[in-house]
Amino acid sequence: MNAEEFNYVKKKIRELTQFDLDNYGHNQMIRRLDGYIARFKVRNVVQYCKLIERDKHELEKLKKFLTINVSEFFRDAVQFRLLQDEILPSLLKKNLGLNIWSAGCSNGAEAYSVAILLDRLSPYRKHRVLATDIDKAILNQAATGGPYGAAEVRNVPPALLEKYFIKNDGNFRVIDRICNKVTFGLHDLTQDRFENHFDLIICRNTVIYFSSETKKILRKKFLDSLKVNGILFIGATETMLDARDNGFQRLSACFYRKKSGVPEKSQEPVVSSGSTK
Repeated sequence: MNAEEFNYVKKKIRELTQFDLDNYGHNQMIRRLDGYIARFKVRNVVQYCKLIERDKHELEKLKKFLTINVSEFFRDAVQFRLLQDEILPSLLKKNLGLNIWSAGCSNGAEAYSVAILLDRLSPYRKHRVLATDIDKAILNQAATGGPYGAAEVRNVPPALLEKYFIKNDGNFRVIDRICNKVTFGLHDLTQDRFENHFDLIICRNTVIYFSSETKKILRKKFLDSLKVNGILFIGATETMLDARDNGFQRLSACFYRKKSGVPEKSQEPVVSSGSTK
């Protein structure tokens, strides 16, 4: 796919899905789209674009491919153990109730994992867990608590699986009590405004395909959205080499604290494309 073809595809995708590929690394996205379009019996990108214009099913499949909806409960056990044993307890010492945002939440497994941890650590406190994503279909599934396949709950300890999930026909669904602790809503990280006053923001492996400039912009927005001493939790495959220069203190490979000298931005209402719950 050459530059002209990529520009044509970008324009069509933006028209059909409002998904802006300009925020993503171009070379990486071209390779991904080349591989994806090669699966279809089309002569060129123009023919593929005509296909997704007339076939809503294929258009939905493309949207799922672009939004990379891959997640599972307690993904990366080492980091979730650190979250449980150190990060959340330190935040709970300073706050009666926590305000947490799972950005790019995909199927909701991450947000529910946090809700389960909070239920164990401070069952009688009222916390808020906001989970957002750009994909409405996956949010609708997440808001109902599943179903989740065996692979998605493989890291859940047996005792927690029995306590917090209902098994049916080989799949698992989160119990209503935990479902009610998470609010799901549509949100585009590159287009919508960010809510503020968060104790913890979790955004793992969501921005890795974005361009360097977009990553820089998003990290500044995350910084502004955190309380002073709030925590940003990123993915194990991501790095923030310039953390100190950008208002963060590195706690570990995946956890960064907003430095105390960085002012907190005034509260703004969340601006979301909609809400599923």
